[in-house]
Amino acid sequence: MIGLIITNRIVTSLSPGNNHMLTTLPLVLLLLVTAVLVVALCRSLNVPPLIGYLLVGAALGPHAFGLMHESAGTRHLAEFGVVFLMFTIGLEFSLPRLFSMRRIVFGLGLAQVVVTSIAILLVAWLVGLSWQGALALGGTLAMSSTAVASKLLVERMELDSAHGRQIMGVLLFQDIAVVPLLILLPALAGATDSLPSTLLGAVFKAALLLGVVLVFGQRLMRAWFTIVARRKSGELFMLNVLLITLGLSYLTELAGLSLALGAFLAGMLISETEYRFEVEEDIKPFRDVLLGLFFITVGMYLNPALIIQNWLAVVGALLALLTIKLAITMGLARLFGAPPGEALRTGLWLCAGGEFGFVLLELLMEQHLVTSAVSQTVLAALVLSLMLSPLLIHFSDKIVMRLVASEWMERSMALTQIAAQAITSNKHAILCGYGRTGQHLARFLEMEGISYVAIDLDPERVGEAAAAGDQVAYGDAARRETLIAAGIQRADVVVVTSNDPQLALRVLHHARELRPGLPVVVRAAEDMDIASFEAAGAAEVVPEALESSVMLATHALALLGVPMHRVIKRLREVREQHYVLLRGFFHGASDIGDHLSDAQQPRLLTVVLTEGAHAIGRKLGELGLDQLDAAVSAIRRRGIRGIAPDPEIRLEAGDVVVILGVPAAVAAAEERLLRGK
Repeated sequence: MIGLIITNRIVTSLSPGNNHMLTTLPLVLLLLVTAVLVVALCRSLNVPPLIGYLLVGAALGPHAFGLMHESAGTRHLAEFGVVFLMFTIGLEFSLPRLFSMRRIVFGLGLAQVVVTSIAILLVAWLVGLSWQGALALGGTLAMSSTAVASKLLVERMELDSAHGRQIMGVLLFQDIAVVPLLILLPALAGATDSLPSTLLGAVFKAALLLGVVLVFGQRLMRAWFTIVARRKSGELFMLNVLLITLGLSYLTELAGLSLALGAFLAGMLISETEYRFEVEEDIKPFRDVLLGLFFITVGMYLNPALIIQNWLAVVGALLALLTIKLAITMGLARLFGAPPGEALRTGLWLCAGGEFGFVLLELLMEQHLVTSAVSQTVLAALVLSLMLSPLLIHFSDKIVMRLVASEWMERSMALTQIAAQAITSNKHAILCGYGRTGQHLARFLEMEGISYVAIDLDPERVGEAAAAGDQVAYGDAARRETLIAAGIQRADVVVVTSNDPQLALRVLHHARELRPGLPVVVRAAEDMDIASFEAAGAAEVVPEALESSVMLATHALALLGVPMHRVIKRLREVREQHYVLLRGFFHGASDIGDHLSDAQQPRLLTVVLTEGAHAIGRKLGELGLDQLDAAVSAIRRRGIRGIAPDPEIRLEAGDVVVILGVPAAVAAAEERLLRGK
């Protein structure tokens, strides 16, 4: 039903009404085809999709091919994209999170928005804009892209880094600052003499509505959602989410405020309930589609001819935007105690414009606070800055290393600390990540008297753990030099305890380059990652879903009265089927296997066939390893692992042979592979 309503609104709002334009259905199809192709291209080029939507709007709009004309119906429908975006921001709004980051959010974040707005206001006023337009422009251009920055922070594994927390704190305040800006901009468009009373009235209404909703709304919202959820209907749940979102938006519009403010309040209310994550997933398709339409309507304002004609002004506005925001953000970060490298890195991440800039700019143009020429220049500068943002972020490390001399010292000190932890270790384990999984693994290693070096990017966690005596150091395990400092050439195993697949792939790549025969054990949160980890050379991949289901079954069988020896047998059988490297430990083992001496316990050994090894060029079956009571469980060649290899396979230089057997047998097999004895 909702889909039919939205489709009907799209068809109605995009009806051309002019004979020279396309009819409605071909126009919608053209819009969809163009959007799909351009957004797919943006994804492949790692460019934000909203750039694609803006380009589609510019190409199909009245200033280019003229296939689609901007109308009141289109603007009204596109506004719902902003409504759902603000609803999502409200869902992520958390008072405990704000309290924990209050110094960054209400310190650095507030200062960045206020100082940047004032600086841009002064520049805009000096070039001839009215103070109302200059003020509106300052708030608009102070925004940065939450979508781009947060996505890249996660991909680059820098979310928990010092500059990552600063960036997220500033972005969080910018998201909050959008709410008063949505109230301020329409008020600025009114008469100058009535501006104070208009602003005072809007603030009073917003405060009253916010107070009523927060005081009475939370309990009511939780109770109402519980009633709806008990009906166990996905359709009913989705309709209820839309009702709450659009209903509160309508109430705020009736109160003379914006639709987006009501959506933000609805998100805030639902964020305090246990249904937050399900609501976020349900609303995402509506938000993305309607937000895409919003950016298409913004793109329709772009006038390519006017931009080309005033290209010097566009380039000047772009350089001014990047320079002002970079200088202010970097300076404020230094004032709040960040070292030079961290401050510059934070500035590079936040100097470009953001998606809320387009939201506010569209409102600014609607209220006629700036002229058409100014709006075209600013819009083009925003688009270009957003396109440059991923490039600035990608090269931020190189820029910092080149411009900040102290960064070399800080980087070398971090590596020195890691090397100091690992210098006395030999045949140790390197743990990439020191969260709960890494800490549990470290306790097992300590009980067996095995040394380890843990690497983690959370400075607070590292500080507390190191103070407690744990062998942990701050560093990025995805970097080659970090693994070298951790003693990868002397280590016996590398374990990736983080569930970040990108981190695991980078560690596997570096480990294969530095020490091809070193076994790497990887944790996999998703089953789809197992194949890529194995192809990258992982000695073993531990899927979380399998282990949790195995342990659940083990406890359930025990509680159902199944004898413990049978439970253990089932556990061993399941693990034997899924973990290649554990097959030897369970092969022929009985329930009394723990009483065997170490010399009788099967072991695994990896042997790298370097140039000159006896086995190179020979068939596996010719070597007679079975006569030594040793078996070859796997062979890894050029990153590809073969399980239970064929005896007819001919060994090559660089092959990594995994031998299974008791210690004496694997030692003899290694001698035969390398020296032919």
